[in-house]
Amino acid sequence: MTTIDVSAVNIALPAIRDSLNGGMAGQQWVVDAYTLMFAALMLSAGAIADRAGARRAYAWGVALFTLTSLGCALAPGIGVLVAARLAQGGAAAVVMPASLALIRHAYEDTQKRARAIALWTVGGSVAMAAGPVLGGLLTEAAGWRAVFLLNLPVGAVILGLLVRVPRSPRRPATLDSGGQLTAVLALAGLTFAVIESGHLGWNSLPVLIAAVLAIASGFAFRVVESRHHQPIVPLAMLRERQVSVPLAVGFAVNAAFYGGIFLLGLYYQQLRGMSGIAAGLMFVPISAVVTATNLLSPRLSERIGRRPVIVAGQLVFTAAMLAMLPLTARTPVWLVLLLLLPLSIGGALAVPALTALLIDAVPGERAGTASGLLNSLRQTGGALAVALFGSLLSGPGSGFSLPGMRLCLLAVATLLLATATLSRLLLPHD
Repeated sequence: MTTIDVSAVNIALPAIRDSLNGGMAGQQWVVDAYTLMFAALMLSAGAIADRAGARRAYAWGVALFTLTSLGCALAPGIGVLVAARLAQGGAAAVVMPASLALIRHAYEDTQKRARAIALWTVGGSVAMAAGPVLGGLLTEAAGWRAVFLLNLPVGAVILGLLVRVPRSPRRPATLDSGGQLTAVLALAGLTFAVIESGHLGWNSLPVLIAAVLAIASGFAFRVVESRHHQPIVPLAMLRERQVSVPLAVGFAVNAAFYGGIFLLGLYYQQLRGMSGIAAGLMFVPISAVVTATNLLSPRLSERIGRRPVIVAGQLVFTAAMLAMLPLTARTPVWLVLLLLLPLSIGGALAVPALTALLIDAVPGERAGTASGLLNSLRQTGGALAVALFGSLLSGPGSGFSLPGMRLCLLAVATLLLATATLSRLLLPHD
């Protein structure tokens, strides 16, 4: 649910734009309002999962997510939709780390836990890849609001099944309000500056104010965290290579995947003129390959080690970004699908291995905090990629330009190559 509300909504963006009169910036905010709060509040959500118990936190998050989905479906204008997406992202932030903490508590054996994490990853990866298909079908058949209404029966089923899950242990955890506030302000300021610079320009007063707010809040966050006795981001944890490197890789992989889905959704519909259903069906091969690769990743990790799998996944992802550079409006559909295969493999190969490596690197009682931090960095990567890509894509008339798309692909390929190098040099041998 939490992941499909990113990928499915990407395909619904043109319909939302036409229905609610939102331009490129409006489309970016519909995506980034959700991922912004998802990323920022997940820092505290890990502590909430530890403090309230993973099962209880998960139940709260699913209930709130279901209600805010209804708010999104009923939104009469772009402003209300963005506000509802902010609240929905906050609910998703509670769900994600609580779900991973439930797995950490359920499996003490590291191999069984790695396989369980792989299945957990499959849920998110399949939703990310299959979401565009579902989004296209729902948008064409019933309108974009159906994408959000789908969450209501699913949420009810989840809450019904949750009663069978054993109670989760609780751990005293202080909520770091100062760190949370400065994190939200830093991410909000940075996202606003990147999105609005696309049509206001970097020298406009609102963009400059947002950029200054982001820098000042980032510095304040560092100071607050260094002085708090129980910070939401333990700085000592970040000094461990087995923690900091997976965080950096998670940021880069999500930037590539979220950014790639955003690019392709607009490429199919705005440049090639495909319908929502046709654009969604273009993602079917990605969904199948992602699922198979997610299940293969832990077995490869057991055989050759996690570091080679993490490095290989990033290198394949880099190749995927470069392979899409020759795309034009006239590229044969079969060739587009062929070029997208590496995109399906790269992240699906790396994410299960880096998640298992991170969870094993921290004590069990810090699982909620560690998973919240990882998923926060992943969502931040996705939010910033959409913000930056939307600004670079804008072209006269069509709102989409091939030169801008190629610049986006080169930027994220460079980032992936850098984190692959860090992984090769800094991660320990298995």
